[in-house]
Amino acid sequence: MKFCKKYQEYVQAQEKKLPGVEFKTHKKILKKCRKSPSSQKPLNASLAAKTSPDNCPVCDGTFFPSLLNEMSDVVGCFNQRAQKLLDLHLASGFRKYFFWIKGRLHGNHTALVQEGKDLVTYALINAMAIRKILKKYDKIHYSKQGQLFKSQVQSMHKEILQSPWLCELMAFHINLRETKVKSRKEHTLFDGCSLTIKDGKPSLSCELFDSIKLDADLTCSICLDTLFDPVSLTCGHIFCYICACSAASVSIVNGLKSADSKKKCPLCREGGVYEGAVHLEELNILLGRSCQEYWEQRLQTERVERIKQIKEHWDSQCRAFVGV
Repeated sequence: MKFCKKYQEYVQAQEKKLPGVEFKTHKKILKKCRKSPSSQKPLNASLAAKTSPDNCPVCDGTFFPSLLNEMSDVVGCFNQRAQKLLDLHLASGFRKYFFWIKGRLHGNHTALVQEGKDLVTYALINAMAIRKILKKYDKIHYSKQGQLFKSQVQSMHKEILQSPWLCELMAFHINLRETKVKSRKEHTLFDGCSLTIKDGKPSLSCELFDSIKLDADLTCSICLDTLFDPVSLTCGHIFCYICACSAASVSIVNGLKSADSKKKCPLCREGGVYEGAVHLEELNILLGRSCQEYWEQRLQTERVERIKQIKEHWDSQCRAFVGV
């Protein structure tokens, strides 16, 4: 089955109308480009470079902007729905009771897994649609504009496979698999998703359909240890929470939201990445279960450091209050 038909069937089968890539519309635009005399194949590579304009006269400059808007909508929808799902799973105490009253929490393990699986499918099939349409654009125009656009989108954090919530769903899947009693027919979000520890260094990997593979190194680039209380900055890089606070020059009491917008990521040097940082709770639970001895040691050292910072914070507040 051709991907276009497969994608259309997926869109039609959705119970709720979710934002997606207008694959068929973009394909029609590219068909017009193919029929255009300006898109006929050049005789050599040097001529191809000269005849590959940034804006195709047939696309009229609308192809990439409309695709970017669709990608933004897909990433926004996926992040929002994944966050809600994981909030339900992690809810406890009064919050859990509140969700139950509102009818949002059914206590159904299978339903949680199915919703997670639907989200993963949604992310992957749209990622595939984007990859195929950009590949087709370059093939028709004999250019590398599609690949350049893909790189630009990644730097803008609009690439759905870069979403920290996808990493969270992977950890969510493993946590459910390890803590819930397996039914006769096991429900899974991913095939081949696993946490591996090599030479004391953990990593999360997952093989997805159509040769898409996700790999996440779970070592903090600041302390060079296994991530503890991990947070993902808006640039996509993951650090220990206390390490991220240190890099942002803020205390753990004030948190990352109080970071100066000029503060940069220690790895990619991008600014303004701390305020929208995401706590990876499922990943934190997974690492705590998988590296218990290390976790206990790190918990003790972190507790000492946190108490120290909290004491310093309140001492400074008291001094300011009495005017010392």
